[in-house]
Amino acid sequence: MIATINPVTGETTATFPAHTPEQVETVLEAAVTAQQQWRTVPVEDRVQVLRNTAKVLREGKAEYAALITLEMGKPVGEAEAEIEKCALTAEYYAETAAAHLAPEAIESSAAESGVVFDPLGVVLAIMPWNYPFWQFFRFILPAVAAGNGAILKHANNVPQAALAVQDVMDKAGLPKGLFSTVLIESSAVAGLIADDRIAAVTLTGSTQVGQIVASQAGAALKKQVLELGGSDPFIVLADADIKAAAKVAVKARFTNNGQSCVNAKRFIVDEKIADEFVAEFTANTRALVVGDPTDPATTIGPMARENLRTELHDQVQRTVEAGGKLVLGGNVVDGPGYFYEPTIIDHVKPGQAAFDEETFGPVAAIIRVSSTEEAIALANQSEYGLGAALWTSDTETAARDLLPRIDAGAVFINGMVASDPRLPFGGIKKSGYGRELGSYGIREFTNMKTFWTGQPSTTSTPAVAD
Repeated sequence: MIATINPVTGETTATFPAHTPEQVETVLEAAVTAQQQWRTVPVEDRVQVLRNTAKVLREGKAEYAALITLEMGKPVGEAEAEIEKCALTAEYYAETAAAHLAPEAIESSAAESGVVFDPLGVVLAIMPWNYPFWQFFRFILPAVAAGNGAILKHANNVPQAALAVQDVMDKAGLPKGLFSTVLIESSAVAGLIADDRIAAVTLTGSTQVGQIVASQAGAALKKQVLELGGSDPFIVLADADIKAAAKVAVKARFTNNGQSCVNAKRFIVDEKIADEFVAEFTANTRALVVGDPTDPATTIGPMARENLRTELHDQVQRTVEAGGKLVLGGNVVDGPGYFYEPTIIDHVKPGQAAFDEETFGPVAAIIRVSSTEEAIALANQSEYGLGAALWTSDTETAARDLLPRIDAGAVFINGMVASDPRLPFGGIKKSGYGRELGSYGIREFTNMKTFWTGQPSTTSTPAVAD
């Protein structure tokens, strides 16, 4: 049984039976049939569904945001912003998909040649609970614009969101069967990945789950896009604007209750300005309001599940026991639900849990360094490589000399890491591979097919043959 458990109260509010193998079979057959027709529809016509999607999302914003808040505890203001971001992305791809997917000519002697972008087929999307609308829509919008179909296996603690996103796409006019949600247990995913009717797989989730999915998809020789964990560094150099950095740092760490792969997690600060930064950061963090996420005044809601809070608290305790200095928080909030105090730990070092592990919740680790060289070295001393922020007044040097040395899929100078539909998004190392969003993202689930056309009267071939 798949259930919604309200993280504010810990109470089960709804239950759903898992789809049977027979129901999943029906969904797969329908998706393949619909996609074979959809791929023949010109991209200029496909994107009308995206325009409709933006309209449906905005009309239902309050309803959808309330559902996100109910199932995973996101403050309602942030949930509404999540819906708006999905709508903006739909509009972005409605305007740009045709250009992103246009054939590319490549100069070749005595022949017409280039690349076309054909859809792969039906893509299996395995999605997480922390952005239950956004992380689905940033996949589905470019995927269907490119001519693909999709099957969604969402996180089992957000079943109502999983069903709601299918309702959005149905209302937007996506052809029947082209996309469907399946409510299945995690143990059933391997069978879907192995099924010949699934052409590719996309996953947003933990590194551990990514390793499992990658091995299963690899065994079936299927394309994958994996957006996995992160322990993003937020580097504050000695010449940075400390007040600005400390203000943005709070949003960078505590947005979504601290439960995001691209939340800043390790705050690497030059020791010359560390005391001032920590004081500003702490004061700003104290201003956060922990409470009922349906209250617009709340800025920190509960964590999504009890086991996640238990893991986070264990990481805090192990870090403090190993020498980290607790500046703020560090406690489970008494009462119902899965609340955890916004927490800051100073003097964190490599070898401690808050440095070495991904802390998926409202906990910030302060790492003090003696130089820019040490800051970059410690930023890179992680198995993850999703995003990084760098704060300095010398932006020219940062862009020229420091940016190339930071191991991450994205580096934001004097800002917080965030996804943008216009920019490619993804990581390196154990943060995954492949890209979503932008022109690169829409092409991930296409066959980049080379074409070469010679004159019928000749037997010419490319200059270099295999």
